[in-house]
Amino acid sequence: MTSSETVANFFNVPVSPIQEIFDETLTEAKIRLLIKRDDLLNSSVSGNKFRKLKYNCLKIKELGFPRLVTFGGAFSNHIYATAVVGKYVGIKTIGIIRGERTEPLNTTLDFAEKCGMKLLFVSRSEFRDESLIFQQIKKEFGNVYFLPSGGSNTLALHGCRETVDEVHSQMLVRPDYFCTACGTGCTLAGIVAAADSDQYIIGFSALKGNFLKNDVQRLLDTQDNLRCQNWQITDDYCFGGYAKWKPELIDFVNDFKRKYSIALDPIYTGKMFFGIFDLAKKGFFHHNITIVAVHTGGLQGIEGFNQVKLKNSSLRLE
Repeated sequence: MTSSETVANFFNVPVSPIQEIFDETLTEAKIRLLIKRDDLLNSSVSGNKFRKLKYNCLKIKELGFPRLVTFGGAFSNHIYATAVVGKYVGIKTIGIIRGERTEPLNTTLDFAEKCGMKLLFVSRSEFRDESLIFQQIKKEFGNVYFLPSGGSNTLALHGCRETVDEVHSQMLVRPDYFCTACGTGCTLAGIVAAADSDQYIIGFSALKGNFLKNDVQRLLDTQDNLRCQNWQITDDYCFGGYAKWKPELIDFVNDFKRKYSIALDPIYTGKMFFGIFDLAKKGFFHHNITIVAVHTGGLQGIEGFNQVKLKNSSLRLE
């Protein structure tokens, strides 16, 4: 088996299912909510991480790059997923981590290092200049494949487009709305790029600020024949910013798991579903519409969130 075949086999998995959930809030709002369960694509590389890495890894093998270098924070789902993929498909990985190394490593970084990823720690100011770091890495390690923070590039967008293609093939009637959580905006861009002109897309940002819309538009500008113009990003449910939280969010995430046996993370998917339910209560959605919310995974971060973010709180994610 060739190295390219090894990569192709790793990413050759069954299409993720669609699951409808039923709730009094949804019934009163007269809407249907279905979940595209991308969290079930792979136990370690779930959700949009799986989709964003797929075509990048195929390109790495095609071009013969010996190493992949990418960027992330200390609890990055992307770093975790990249390390796993590198281990199983035979790609050497380097993770540029924002902040100082502290011992013992948290569960995310410890796992990445055990998968064989070389971790290099840089200051927060240095981390902002990815291009400079990349040049320094090239001097030390030679020819490497560069993957931006969050794995966000046009190949990643191509992988995220397939979410919509799958949903359209799985449903008899196409949904009126797609909803997704947003970090870098690549998943949102992929969904918009594949959506039809009469569909609406909402991205629920984990961060405060208007910069994300420009990042999404830059990705969309690389695509031809865009049909969908009905997309928006809301930061009304970011709870103050990345990794910020309030007790009502933790309660919602735990309640969601009890009701539907679906785990959410408090950084991305928890905030998205909190937002969807709140908008439904406020009458944002027209009656008799169907929403598909994409579960983008990221569940590996729950343990670290309990250890770090909730260490001085009586609350815990279940």
